[in-house]
Amino acid sequence: MFLRIGLTALCASLSLSAFARDITLQETVTTQSINSVAVSEDGQVAAFTRVLPRTPYVDEDGGSYVELLVVRGEQDPVPFITDKQGVGDVSIHGDAIYFTSKRDGDDHTSLYKISLNGGEAQKVFSHSNSIYSYALSADGRYLAFRARSEADKKAKELAKKGFKAEVYEEENEFTHAWLVDLTNEEPMAAQITNDRQVHSIAFRPGHEQLLLRTAPTALVDDNYMSSQYELVSYAGAQESAFETVGKLGKAEFSPDGRYLAVIGSADYNDPSDGRLFVFDLQNQNTVREVLPDYPGHVQDIDWRRNDELIYLGHMGTESEVRAITMQWLETRTLLEPGEAIVVDIEATPQQPGVYARAHRATHPTELFRIENQSMIRLTDSNPWLADITMPRQETITYEARDGLELEGILVYPTDYQEGTRYPLITVVHGGPEAHYSNGWLDRYASPVKYAAQQGYALFFPNYRGSTGRGVEFSKLGQNDYAGKEFDDIVDGKNHLVELGLVDGEKAGITGGSYGGFASAWGATAQTEHWAASVMFVGISDNISKFGTTDIAKEMHAVHARSYPWEKWQWYLERSPIYHAEKARTPILIMHGKEDTRVHPSQSMELYRYLKTHGNVPVRLVLYPGEGHGNRRVAAQLDYSMRLMRWMDSFLKEGATEAPAHELPHAEQLK
Repeated sequence: MFLRIGLTALCASLSLSAFARDITLQETVTTQSINSVAVSEDGQVAAFTRVLPRTPYVDEDGGSYVELLVVRGEQDPVPFITDKQGVGDVSIHGDAIYFTSKRDGDDHTSLYKISLNGGEAQKVFSHSNSIYSYALSADGRYLAFRARSEADKKAKELAKKGFKAEVYEEENEFTHAWLVDLTNEEPMAAQITNDRQVHSIAFRPGHEQLLLRTAPTALVDDNYMSSQYELVSYAGAQESAFETVGKLGKAEFSPDGRYLAVIGSADYNDPSDGRLFVFDLQNQNTVREVLPDYPGHVQDIDWRRNDELIYLGHMGTESEVRAITMQWLETRTLLEPGEAIVVDIEATPQQPGVYARAHRATHPTELFRIENQSMIRLTDSNPWLADITMPRQETITYEARDGLELEGILVYPTDYQEGTRYPLITVVHGGPEAHYSNGWLDRYASPVKYAAQQGYALFFPNYRGSTGRGVEFSKLGQNDYAGKEFDDIVDGKNHLVELGLVDGEKAGITGGSYGGFASAWGATAQTEHWAASVMFVGISDNISKFGTTDIAKEMHAVHARSYPWEKWQWYLERSPIYHAEKARTPILIMHGKEDTRVHPSQSMELYRYLKTHGNVPVRLVLYPGEGHGNRRVAAQLDYSMRLMRWMDSFLKEGATEAPAHELPHAEQLK
């Protein structure tokens, strides 16, 4: 089974609405997707993982299930591991698929393998603690992996006796690099690092060296802003380091080990890794930025030959896949923008095809193979989507009040009739170093198909500060919290009103993290523009936010470009709580109780200010066990239901009071 789907077929699929049906919120949060892929040396076999969300009201609470499947050529995928014990970090070496899992009898996550011909999974190696990620040498002799040291057993005994004090940010344990010779009769892991955090590990082809990405501490902030790549011997001695600044992304060796391609940052203040650098290890680690004028952001890389690098780029709301040669830095197109939104790529040395995970407006992430500038679809994880009504979705451009050209994605109501004005839900992305692509936008926090069939238009703006348009554009929002960046969002709404599509009196705003900040700002400082707001894990007080976040260093370097004590009043005035008294926009506030990125106190502060003023309906919903975003399906479904009921109440029903706080979950239990 395979599907060649281009733009013509996509348009045709959108026109089959006469036989389509509506989607439910429960279906929205339980769509399946392809999570990762590994490819055999001959490029003919791909092993991939598929994420299966739990069934609301039926399954016990917990994370999604992950299964392992294999596809050969263009045949139907074959399930290999479909139990509920989990599969992670898949790779193919020789005639076996390797993966991490915590299976029956395991105390911790271990490394397993299963033959490409199927059969039972066999344990390769277990450790005194969980294996987070791993790499195998080309000959299969050595295993390198990341793990923490064995836990202190006395700490558990002391905890039982009540000694549970936590020393903030000083008890973070390092994740170390370990090396194992699998040919030994009783393989033992040797710890080869001890004074720094190891975030990734890989073998250098043709050399007894390991590539590590390390940071000076285990703190998230140092992962973001202070990591570097280094080469170490099998004994752990550093042999060289690669000089970079700011955020770092993926790194990949050329097949012969000469070149190291790294996705990095233009400078320390670059909000996102998205520039492409290549180090020549045969020439004293000299480095070149091989796409210096690239107008987008590089998302992924892989080598196809010793001198040919494949890269995935996101530009605006689209993506492209191209190849670049090292000698002359010539590029050629493998996949034009507009075919799909490619998430990542997997190339195989000396093989022509490139595997890709990609999504479109009509389906979540699936597995494809790119050949001859076209895409061969290899999986269909949600065949039932063929029966769902698909609304019209397109990229639009508009002009901000200062003349800057901006992009956004517009989704029309399913029953759209030209000349009719519709209620609007504007969905603001977080970061702000992120962007929306013109693909599958349905999430629990943005149920696109469901909202469109309920008569809403949806708008996803890529405001200034977004990625996908180069470094300069991504810096435009720095040192201007809630300034022009959030004016861009209002200007987008006004543009849709001017087009005659949107009812300006029935416009809602929502978003998470930085998008939650925008939603809180819209409900307070810009309250005249929005009739309803739903804020998720958002910022309300930029002064206390700095003191409670786990990314203070990043906030200063790539967002604020200043510290609160340098201009206290400015930080206060750029905080939604400062404008709470004038708020007239009903706001639903939701937050994970275990959030360390944006502390729940940010939501509690705004709630208390608005509740005390008493000028507008406000509700605060906290999710126990959830952090900076809801990961469990029950919490996701609850969020979706509350989001849509809030918007319905104030945008469609003209309510003046908050709807009932209970949801009909109990009615669904069997």
